Amino acid sequence: MPSIALLTCARLPRLADDEHPLLDALATRGIRAEPAVWDDPRVDWSRFDAAVVRSVWDYHLRYDEFFDWLTRVERLGVSIWNPPHVLRWNSRKTYLQELGTSGVHVVPTVWVDETTPEDEASLTTTLEQEGWPDAVVKPVVSASAHDTWRLTREEAARDPSHDEQLRRIAKESGAMVQPVVPEIVSAGEWSLLFFDGVFSHAVVKRAAAGEFRVQREFGGTFENVTPSAAVLRQAQAAIAAAPGRTLYARVDGVVIGDALTVTELELLEPSLFLDADPAAPDRFAAAIARVTSGERPRS
Repeated sequence: MPSIALLTCARLPRLADDEHPLLDALATRGIRAEPAVWDDPRVDWSRFDAAVVRSVWDYHLRYDEFFDWLTRVERLGVSIWNPPHVLRWNSRKTYLQELGTSGVHVVPTVWVDETTPEDEASLTTTLEQEGWPDAVVKPVVSASAHDTWRLTREEAARDPSHDEQLRRIAKESGAMVQPVVPEIVSAGEWSLLFFDGVFSHAVVKRAAAGEFRVQREFGGTFENVTPSAAVLRQAQAAIAAAPGRTLYARVDGVVIGDALTVTELELLEPSLFLDADPAAPDRFAAAIARVTSGERPRS
């Protein structure tokens, strides 16, 4: 019986709540799976045939340590999904530049790093030059809205601490500034879930009153939605830009009519909303069985 580690963090040693049914779904397919905290020194990783990266929601705080650890586990002969080179590519949000170059419609972004001149590393300057009334600022390496905030042009001009925080983040990992997408506030942000390249289900996420972050930990809610064929094609085009096969992928974005604007392509540790569809855990288990057994991707 194959043995698979479902990788998580110390804060969630038994995985996120919506992933608990996955253990039974894998067992029915003859796969022995168990949660494993990635930095637990007691774990003998060599006893696993494969590892699936799931709720490692602290990796961004220990970036180099996490990717060094992945390298050591892979050298033990344990296959890792998504593959480490895909995870590393996706771990820096600069991948959005590649999506845009490949023809995917993405949210406009201004990038700031340690080489950016100080007079240009200014939120007031950026918002004025881009004509944005407000913006969201994020680290290039981040998860769960860590170090993410929203501000108006007036707030940026009035409070110099915003620029100080921007420059700090720029030196640590790089920063990104994006306009607030009004449709996220008014209509919500979509998440389209794919397992081994095949569409599974989709949800629209909405922020709580007074919030701009749609994650559950900030009070966000979600509901099932059905994407059009055109939106699915656009989401699949974003996944196709990734540098390798993906066991799981979540495409986040704003849908207006049949047009998708991608805000994120999540290939590292996204919530998969397995509680949004009773059949989703089994579909994910089937995909895990395929990729870990070496079967070719489904079309």
